[in-house]
Amino acid sequence: MSELPTEGLTFEKVWASIQETDQIVKENARQMKETYRKLGELGNRFGELAEHLVVPGIMDKFNALGFHFSDVSHDIEINDPQTRQPLAEIDIMLENGDIVVAVEVKSKLKNQDVDKHLTLMEVLRRRADRRGDKRKYRGAMATAILTHEARSYAHKAGLYVLEQSGDTMKLDIPEGFVAREW
Repeated sequence: MSELPTEGLTFEKVWASIQETDQIVKENARQMKETYRKLGELGNRFGELAEHLVVPGIMDKFNALGFHFSDVSHDIEINDPQTRQPLAEIDIMLENGDIVVAVEVKSKLKNQDVDKHLTLMEVLRRRADRRGDKRKYRGAMATAILTHEARSYAHKAGLYVLEQSGDTMKLDIPEGFVAREW
């Protein structure tokens, strides 16, 4: 086993080296934290871009199916009436006197996104019941990147699926599809 050279080493030199290393580690941690923050902002911006691609034509897509939506809203926060704590966030909501469609927008749809949206739909139904809102609620997923598996999973869960097709969104409804109602 080779020995470390100790010639010329003093306690002060070793201590200074430790302090310098400590500063380097702290600076690296700060830079990593900033990088993660910027990546989060970039992800949010991509989500905003996806929403802006969906919102302009979404009402027309559903109205072509006979829904006759009159209102479209986006970025809606649902709060608990007692605590005012956020319960859910809805990317896009289409409404008329009979039905509400809550749309979740994702850059790339995953099965866990579908599961999360199903939970959101339950929250919306409970809130509607507390308010005496008897309208039917349905869910939809809108995405730019879609695998066959995720599409199938969303459809089996009873959700509409909108996917990017060129510079527009297409509403993908397979034969025999029955939308789930809450």
